[in-house]
Amino acid sequence: MEQPLRLVVEPPSRSGGRRVRVGGEILGVAYGERDVREFARRAGLEEDLDLTDPAVVAWHGGGPDTW
Repeated sequence: MEQPLRLVVEPPSRSGGRRVRVGGEILGVAYGERDVREFARRAGLEEDLDLTDPAVVAWHGGGPDTW
């Protein structure tokens, strides 16, 4: 059985952006929750993801309120 995709959000950079990747592929740099959701949509994930669910998103260097 194939593992579900999990987003990884890296710690904030000096500019405030956070690199987002899934399955080892870098999707882009997010500057807010809206960007993370858009990258998830482009990767084929649900649009209404629970961004606080650690099974869905691994936040490094702070959670969804840290930018």
